[in-house]
Amino acid sequence: MQDQIDTQIRAFIEPRFAGRAWSDDDDIFAMGFVDSMFAMEVVMFIERTFAVTMPNDELHMGNFRSVRSMAALVRRISAAPQAGAVSA
Repeated sequence: MQDQIDTQIRAFIEPRFAGRAWSDDDDIFAMGFVDSMFAMEVVMFIERTFAVTMPNDELHMGNFRSVRSMAALVRRISAAPQAGAVSA
């Protein structure tokens, strides 16, 4: 599943880097191709694609700087107990 998360996030971001080499560890903000509007698009993409709700305390740039950091965020949110969930 880890590879699928990384791959899906990369596929969503990759068109912003047309013809430019970059890795899943590169800081996409430092590269200058991502602005705050696109960051919100990424949040919406992550929520929709991975069926998660982004907690407010996770909305900081450190979680969105690279494909790897976003994938780690998805795994962390997916593993967390959901608010209002009832355990048996």
